[in-house]
Order: sequence, then structure tokens, then C-alpha cells
Amino acid sequence: MNLSDSLLVEVSRGTMVESVHTCDAVVVNTSGDVIAAWGNPDREIYSRSSAKPLQGLPLVETGAADHFGYTEAEIAFACASHSSEEKHTATTAAILARIGLGEPNLECGAHRPYHEPTTDQMIKAGIEPNRMHNNCSGKHAGFLSTAVHMNEDPAGYIQYEHPVQRRITQTMSEMMDCDLTATSRGADGCGIPVLGMPLAALALGMARMADPSGLGDVRENATRCIVSAMASNPFMVAGTGRVDTVAMEAMGGRVTLKGGAEGVHIAIVPERGIGIALKAHCGQKRASELAILWVLQNLGILGDSAASQLTEWLNPPITNSLNNTVGTVGIREQRG
Repeated sequence: MNLSDSLLVEVSRGTMVESVHTCDAVVVNTSGDVIAAWGNPDREIYSRSSAKPLQGLPLVETGAADHFGYTEAEIAFACASHSSEEKHTATTAAILARIGLGEPNLECGAHRPYHEPTTDQMIKAGIEPNRMHNNCSGKHAGFLSTAVHMNEDPAGYIQYEHPVQRRITQTMSEMMDCDLTATSRGADGCGIPVLGMPLAALALGMARMADPSGLGDVRENATRCIVSAMASNPFMVAGTGRVDTVAMEAMGGRVTLKGGAEGVHIAIVPERGIGIALKAHCGQKRASELAILWVLQNLGILGDSAASQLTEWLNPPITNSLNNTVGTVGIREQRG
């Protein structure tokens, strides 16, 4: 693969390509070797919510998950960008109750559920969303669980200097072989620090989640625990009709997927011992969701059965207000 090749998501209407989304993507093994790449694998990005499997490691490594009796589904939920369906918010509430805290202790903001039927029901009932409806509330409950278990003041846990965030930064730096204290820094949508990293470093972190051999017993066990939990509980990772949930179900848990804001997506592939990281320059999930599935298909990982169940994402139609199909979205490799 020529590393200058670009991955283009083309949106066609009638006989013309109407818009083009350029993506960088990279496939890495546990040694950091680049197996395949499109575009620039060294481009610095913010991983956004695609990093949640890595951010969840301290919850398990510190013993907090065991101490508070986390189920496998709850461990998956700590790595979720959920749709705030009833099961999601109930899980957040249950975790907070077990650690002796409540909704006011969450330092993420409130927003309406991504799941439209749930939002509609809330509007009809006159219910305003609270912080448990934030798509990152499972992750935040995990952060609070770790702080309480480690006898740390949970207040301010979203701040970069808080022990919770310092622990996460160190863990991610180790998994990626990248010093994240020296990269770009900002604030994520849910308020926690977001750290810059090369796209290939993110893929390396996911490769080591795919095959954690040699990371030491504690980290290896924590990594296997998280990957297994996410693969076995795809609904908890996203929700009804969401691409990560549907794709993980279609692939029978062989691949773990996690999307993030601004067109970032990762895949963890234990059967190959590889990690995949992808960034759509435009920041649109229309591009990144199709592109990550295309890469899996291109590598021979997706499989015909899963592909047939994912037609809506692999060959998304462009429709008009009459519900007529008037265009298509597809992938093209542009040679450098």
C-alpha cells in the first residue's frame, strides 16, 4: 500500500459526484508496524470518544470495577457513547448508587438522548434531560468509581491535573508509546481533557488491546476484560440502530468498534492482533462510519454475512423528501 494513497468517500447525486470526504486510516500490529495505510498515518488528531476502551483501563486495573461489583455489561458501558435509552440511564443510576454518589456528582453536561423515541417520550411527559442522559455518563460513572475506590476527592475529576485524568493520560501514553503530556490539548464535548496523538499511535493502542500479550498480568487481564465486555454487550456501547452496535452484532463479537466525534473511528481485531484508526477530515460520521467498515471489508475481516447485514452503512442511499433514492455514497482510493 502506497502511504500517499487517500481514502475518499464520494457522495453522488445523479450523474455527478456532489461532495467528497477525505479520510486518513491506518492498520497497525502490536509492534507498531504499519500493515496498511491510506493518507497520512502520522497526522495528529484528537481521538475523542474512540479512545474510551483505553480510558476504561484504570477502572479495571485499580480494582475499582471488582470492588463495586461491576458486571460485564457495566464495564462495556464505561466505554460507551450511549443513546440514553432506558437501560442506559438505569445503568448509570445503578452504578452511582453503589458508589454512594448521585447525578449531581457527574461533571458532564445534560443533553437530549440520541435515541429519538426516548426523546419524544420525554418531551411528551415534560421531562427535562439530566446529566445521566449525557452519552458519556457511563464513562463518567467509571471515573467516579475509580476516584472513590482510590480514596481520591471525586470533585473536579474532569480536570487535567486530577489523579483520575493523570492516571488515564499515563495509561494511554504507555499503550500508544506516545508521551501525551507533550501533545496538543483541549476539552472534549463531555468536559474531560482531550489529547492530541498521531493517528498511528491510536491504532497501536488498539492493537495492544487486540493482543495484550507481554503487557503484564494486570494490564493484560484488564485489556481482555474490556474488549470481551464490549464485544459481548454491543447495545451498551452505543444503542438501537447505531453502527457500532449493529456491526459488532453482525460480526458476532469478533471485532470491537468505537466511534468518536469529528469523524474518528477505531476497530480492535483480536483474531489478527491489529488495531485500526481512522479520521475523516470533514469530521462527519457519514464518512467515518462507511470508511471503517470499508477498511474491515478490504482487509477480509468483515465477511459476507456481516456485510449483508450492514448494507445500510456500506451502501448508504441518498434519498429525497419523496423517499426516492437519488444518489449513493461510496469509497474510492486515490493514488498519490
